[in-house]
Order: sequence, then structure tokens, then C-alpha cells
Amino acid sequence: MAHLTLDITLDAAILDVLTGPQPPAKTLKTQLPRRDAALDPLLIAAAAASGPHVTRNHYHHDFYPGALQDVARDCTKWSGKLAYVSRQAPRRQRLSIDQGKENESYRREVSEPQPLQSTENLPSRKRRSSLVAPSNASEGRTRSKSITATEPPPSTKMPPRLQVKCMARTRIPTPHGPAFLHLYHNNRDNKEHLAIVVDPSQLDQSAPSLPPIRSRSLDSVWSENETEMDRIIRGAYVGRLSPTYQKASDPSINTPQSTPSDLPPPLIRIHSECFTGETVGSMRCDCGEQLDEAIRQISNPINSQIPGRGAVIYLRQEGRGIGLLSKIRAYNLQDMGHDTVTANLMLGHKADERGYEIAGAILKDLGLGCGENASCSESVRILTNNPDKMEALRKEGIQISERVPMIPRSWQQRSQTEETVVKQETLGLTLIGGKAVHGDDLDKYLRTKVVRMGHMLPLWFEEASQAL
Repeated sequence: MAHLTLDITLDAAILDVLTGPQPPAKTLKTQLPRRDAALDPLLIAAAAASGPHVTRNHYHHDFYPGALQDVARDCTKWSGKLAYVSRQAPRRQRLSIDQGKENESYRREVSEPQPLQSTENLPSRKRRSSLVAPSNASEGRTRSKSITATEPPPSTKMPPRLQVKCMARTRIPTPHGPAFLHLYHNNRDNKEHLAIVVDPSQLDQSAPSLPPIRSRSLDSVWSENETEMDRIIRGAYVGRLSPTYQKASDPSINTPQSTPSDLPPPLIRIHSECFTGETVGSMRCDCGEQLDEAIRQISNPINSQIPGRGAVIYLRQEGRGIGLLSKIRAYNLQDMGHDTVTANLMLGHKADERGYEIAGAILKDLGLGCGENASCSESVRILTNNPDKMEALRKEGIQISERVPMIPRSWQQRSQTEETVVKQETLGLTLIGGKAVHGDDLDKYLRTKVVRMGHMLPLWFEEASQAL
């Protein structure tokens, strides 16, 4: 019994020395050294009793409840609850949040630019299986296998059924004649794609009876409470608006959309946005020239009584789908000697990343090329040199009866007189207008289209023949 009392007394003395005020340095050296590690069991037990949000580190940082109330020697006097919650999330959680920040990959790319890749045997982009490196190779293989087994394959998630809707329509006068500009929304991306419809007969009541090229989604009833003025403002009107003429379209009238057999089908063009060629007037490509040429050819009258008919579907997919930023970087690679295909591959893109599902849906909404549907045009003629574009539209159910080649104006002018060339330069859309794009950059661009992308365009000029 005396021995037990002595042990308790010694333990109390040791605890008093360890938890009491710090004695002078000389006393510590001669009597008993202070060791905070000896308190770990006590601190862990106190932390476990205080709640899940408290760790032993909180006590070392003066978050001990007794220290806050000056009752460190007697914890029984503490009657409150510790409500401290750390504001710092675990590191793995913070890393996962940072990975999801908008434009985070762009910031890392700007601050730490990656070297260009070789165009041969480009590695496929794989998702990182873990943010923390495994301690050994076997552990890494085990973790990657388990993650691969639990994650569903990407192909099981089907995209939503594509839907397009014409949100607005208005008349625009162009150097080649009047046209109607349609603005479309869809459920696949947040871009505003356009359709430039050339159909002058809709403005002239005395014109021959031809099937109008109109949007089904625009002319339909959007709500029970919409007024006639609501329909007119969004563009669901007939004829030409004026202060004295304002007539909304009738959604109940289903006009047959079949072209007479003695007239050619409407001419269409699928055109992708090109800021540099259309707005700035860059001569690295002929996109600005092609947009003007497409509207000019569509607007050409069929005969003295029948005006030209058709549409240009203007898709917002800059730089063959890689975006303006990558397109500008690709220009620098082209200046170093690479062609457009190689430059895209070196930046980690495909040679052509464009898609034409939205274009097919817009054509169907306008009643163009819907095949055997009685309320749609049987077929269309397409203005293009790209066989992939034609095949993609056919997969979307668009019936194509004829391909009309798009010959560069600089090649056409080799067999034209100077008088004809000057006349073309007076009219035109985009910054290029009716002029012809020319130069070494354009010749290289067109050669790449023919040789590496299979465009159906003969290489007529001598320089291209020597290059082959």
C-alpha cells in the first residue's frame, strides 16, 4: 500500500513538473528535462474526447479548451464545447478543386509552356489515375487496374439528341442582293451558328410561285400567350416589313417544299468561321473570298424570271475546329516551314476537327435536302471541294444531287480579261470583297488541301506541279 502511494505521489510530481510553469533553465538541466513527446498520449486522448474536428496539433497551437479559460490544471472546470473548425481542406481535395477551375489548364500552359510534339506516333491523352504518386511500381499498377475496373467506359454515356432552334431572322441587303440572316441555338454547344438564306421571291409578291426557304422552328408557335408582334419581332413574318406592312407568318399553313422538276435544286454552302480571312483580310487562306463567292453564286438568277435560291450555313468552328488561339499559334509553325496539317498535329489537334451534325439539322429546319419527306426539298446542290464534308452531310440524311466546285478566283482570272477582273473587285462581302486572294502563302495552303486532305481541286498553276 505504501509502495502504491509512493508511485501516485511520484506520478503527480512528474505531471506537475511537465504541465506547470516552465522552471529556470538551470533547474531543467540538473533535475528533469522537459519532453513534450511524453504528453502525446494525454493530448490524443483529450483530442478524441473533444470531437472529430480537433487534432493534437490544435493543442500545440493553444486551442486547448482549458488554456482558453485559464483552467489548464483542472479540466473538470471546463463546461463548454470546442467549436474550432479548420478552414483548410485536405491537400488531395484542394488539388481536385484546382483541377476543375476554369481556364486552369490555360494558365498552366502559359506559365509552363510544353515543348512541341513530333507529328509521328503522337501519344494519346490519358486521364491521370491518381494525384499522388504511388510508393512503388507494383502499387501503381494495382491502383490503375482498380480505377480502370470501377470507372464506366466513356462510350456508355450517350450525348443528348441534337436539337436546333432558330431564335431570330431578319433581312440583310448585300452587294449581291437581299438575304435573310437566321440565328440558331442548339443543345450541343453554346455557340450561335448562322444561316444566310438567299430567297428573294419571299420579298416579291409578283415573283413565280416557288417553295419558300423558311425555318420550321421559327414559324412554329412558341407559347400560347405570344402575340402577332412577338412573332414579327423575332422574324416570323412574310413579305418585307415596313411602317405600313407588318404581317406575321401563319404557323398552321404547311406549304409543300418541293422544287419543280424543270428547275435546279437550291444551292448551299457549309462555311466555317474564319476571323483572319473574313474580318482582317488575311491572305493565308481564301475563306473570305469563298464566303463572298458562295453568296454571289447562290444569288445568280436561274433565268430571266427565276431568281437564285439557296443558303450558306455559317458554323462557328474557327480554324477547322481548333479555335482562334491554336490557329494563331499554328500560323507561327507555318512560318517555320510546316503546312497546316502538320502544324495542327504538332499542337496536339487533329488535321480537321470540324463536325457537321449541326449543319445537317439547320438544313432540315430550313426544309433543304430532307430526302423523301413530302414537306421538304428532295435534294440540294452543294458548293464545295471537300469530299469529307459531303460524306458527313449524307450521314446526317441530307440528299445531295450535285457538287459544284469552288475554284479560287486567282485561278479563274488566269483565263479572264482584265475588264472582268476589275468588275469583280467593285462588289463583294468581307474585307476581301470581290477581289482575289493571291500569294505564296495561299498557294501553299491550297496545295496542302489537295495533296494532304484530298480536296477535289486540280492544281493548275505551274508552281504546284513542280512541287509535286
